[in-house]
Amino acid sequence: MSKATSDLLSHFEAKEVEGSPPGPSWNVAPTQNVPIVAERLDEGALDRRLLIARWGLVPSWAKDTKMGSKMINARSETILEKPSFRSAAVKRRAILPAYPVQL
Repeated sequence: MSKATSDLLSHFEAKEVEGSPPGPSWNVAPTQNVPIVAERLDEGALDRRLLIARWGLVPSWAKDTKMGSKMINARSETILEKPSFRSAAVKRRAILPAYPVQL
């Protein structure tokens, strides 16, 4: 992640950060902590926050969190058909900020 936390808060109009932001990195891998933007309904209004989360999806049926390092790619064409991704795609969506590299 190359953007400062304050830049992300401003850009996405998020109110606060939950968790400890990771240091700058141009290469983020599964299981590393990354900033995500999530919206929650709070007293009838949308509340946008910057959360620090582990990259990967741990399905509700998984017995071990190590499953999250394997669950990182989903095809948009079949995401609602696959049991591993279906519930998360409908209920737990978020923005993962990514910025292009200037060459």
